[in-house]
Amino acid sequence: MATIRLLRQNKFIIPCGKRKSAVNHVQQVRKHSELASEAIVKFSNGKIMTFSTGKLARMADGSAVATLGDTSVMVTTVSESQSLGSSSFVPLTVDYKQKASAAGRIPTNFFRREIGRTEHEVLTSRLIDRSMRPLFPNNYNYQTQVMCNMLALDGTNDPDVLSINGASAALAVSDIPWNGPIGAVRVGFVDNEILINPTRHELQQSSLNLIVTAAQQNLVIMLEGSANNILLQDLMKAVKVGVKECQNIIHAIQNLQKKSGKPKRTVEPPAELSPEVLNTLKSLSETAIHDVFTNYKHDKFSRDKALSDIKNDVLNKMKENDSELNVSLATAAFSELSKNIFRSLIFKNNIRCDGRKLTDVRDIKCQVDLFKPLHGSALFQRGQTQVLCTVTLDSPDSALKMDTMTMLTSGIKEKNFFLHYEFPPYATNETGRSGPLNRREMGHGALAERGLRAVIPDDYPFTIRLTSEVMESNGSSSMASVCGGSMALMDAGVPVSAPVAGIAMGLITNYEKDTKHMHDYRILTDLLGIEDYLGDMDFKIAGTRKGITALQADIKIAGLPLKIVMDTLEQAHEGRSHIINIMNKEILSPRKEKKNNMPVTETINIPAHLRGKLMGVGGSNIKKIFLQTGVHVNYQEDSQFVLFAPNQTAMNEAKEIVDELTKHQREPTLEFGGIYTATIVEIKDIGVMITLYPGMQPTLLHNTQLDQRQVNHASALDMQVGQEIQVKYFGRDPVSGSMRISRKVLQTTNVAMKNFSNRSTLIQQAK
Repeated sequence: MATIRLLRQNKFIIPCGKRKSAVNHVQQVRKHSELASEAIVKFSNGKIMTFSTGKLARMADGSAVATLGDTSVMVTTVSESQSLGSSSFVPLTVDYKQKASAAGRIPTNFFRREIGRTEHEVLTSRLIDRSMRPLFPNNYNYQTQVMCNMLALDGTNDPDVLSINGASAALAVSDIPWNGPIGAVRVGFVDNEILINPTRHELQQSSLNLIVTAAQQNLVIMLEGSANNILLQDLMKAVKVGVKECQNIIHAIQNLQKKSGKPKRTVEPPAELSPEVLNTLKSLSETAIHDVFTNYKHDKFSRDKALSDIKNDVLNKMKENDSELNVSLATAAFSELSKNIFRSLIFKNNIRCDGRKLTDVRDIKCQVDLFKPLHGSALFQRGQTQVLCTVTLDSPDSALKMDTMTMLTSGIKEKNFFLHYEFPPYATNETGRSGPLNRREMGHGALAERGLRAVIPDDYPFTIRLTSEVMESNGSSSMASVCGGSMALMDAGVPVSAPVAGIAMGLITNYEKDTKHMHDYRILTDLLGIEDYLGDMDFKIAGTRKGITALQADIKIAGLPLKIVMDTLEQAHEGRSHIINIMNKEILSPRKEKKNNMPVTETINIPAHLRGKLMGVGGSNIKKIFLQTGVHVNYQEDSQFVLFAPNQTAMNEAKEIVDELTKHQREPTLEFGGIYTATIVEIKDIGVMITLYPGMQPTLLHNTQLDQRQVNHASALDMQVGQEIQVKYFGRDPVSGSMRISRKVLQTTNVAMKNFSNRSTLIQQAK
């Protein structure tokens, strides 16, 4: 159970209020700054999470610090007092920023400071946004910003889930209207045991990495995660346990809100049309809208055009009768009427606007090996959603290197498989920007990548870049990327463990807006774009026939009962199996035969004493091989070099160069402990350079190995170039590969024999 402890402080500040009157703001800050509160959550596994407010960033509308272990995140929220006017979405901005100082590091870029936004920061910001957004009141059109400031990072507990809970606490204690609080936990699965908020080390051993966000009464707000082909029943169990653990967090934040929360501000209701105008709008357009949604011959563009024509015609007629008509309000009312008719028809007929039943999947067409020069390619078409996927295989040097903070938070240093998702404007018959990725493209690509990563072998010798370009879009392009990407990988011969398919599930609910009581619902398989826009859920699920590899649930209402979540997962399994059956007709398993342009890799053994000859001064020979053939040569270990070539022809050329560099070094077999006659070829300060056989590369005989006596220079022994000396061979150094030879050990034997001879002579003389 959650407990709460209060800490009193006697300090207060007097800020300048720019959004509300100075007097009211000063009084409010003074009142709430005099009391700092802390709430403690104890999970079932004994871990403790704490929340505190009233100490830091007190000028913000809401501020809270969340701590797990030694990781702490401060979250602030501010909402403007001026409305942006009529809008169909909540103007919410979430900024999550990693700070190197929180981990005791200095950024490694030129400026030595945090610049730009990393992919991990963008994805975490989206994660927090999807957890907060459903609980804002309808038509809340006030610019709101949530900022997550990383204070401390212990390298064990992840700050992303902590940021969701911190945002929940900050909004709860603020005066911003918000129907929270919520709680969030990370769920792992190791050895058939569920772990709550696992450490980074535990997560590396886990077959599941799932983030669960829930509200009161066990309502699911958001799901996102990846899995190593986890079974459906295990995933369901993990979701249930995660939702239950979230309730402890919610209770703690509620207690914190009671003690330190500000009264919620009063928001002026948005302007509305009069009942008479609404009735006129309905009478003029209801029948026509109904006919459009029941005409199953319409596609995306013809349906949108038909609705647009009806709207323009109705508004023109209404403006003729009422010159003071508020066009923006009338447009919003028309959209709301269209939404209600669209949803009611699904409940009434169990038939969707394109004529499909609730569980039907759109027509699918797919093709592989579209372009011969590519390593792998596939085209996946589902209805009016079309995705072209291509695979490029490259050397391990091309692996994606992670930035320092991402390595600390995720434990991943580099990725040998990554997916890049592109959504150009022509995919929806629009014009627009083309340039750096936006947050949506980055998020969709990360989701598709998680869906496929589980089936890629860990020991695959190449780096894989999978690109997914959306050619047409009418819903579920990210899941189409999973399907097309799976086929493209198999076309490239990547030994995936099983084909993967993705499907987006939708939801239409019938509930009372005031009580949130749900009377009825319909789950939709294979979501259309309009069903996403006018519906209540976009639940993307990717996996194989056996299990699930990735999921992401965007819920647009204030929470879903667990029963709906479980029903959706089961219905998605049937749709996913149907898609895999169609994909298998085009390509069943990874391609066995290699294409002519496929890259190849080979390991060669080079003796240690020849490594320098192969590499050259400063790696000059390695660079030469790459420039001439395009082949990467990398030293591995134990005198092994790995050659990566873009094709077999390049590999053959590179091997010829390697042979040319090392062929003249073929030497006769030398016996360990053998005595050989060496020729001095050069005299140096540290020793003499000698050769043991013709054509041999000179090797050094050091001064310390020339004689029993200490020798500082070979001239002390009257040694000259061309002189022959006796040396003993002791093999090669295992590290440097240089010969180990000595003349001194032979001098020891000669001295001993001479001493023995002198002793015998003395004995004879004595007799």
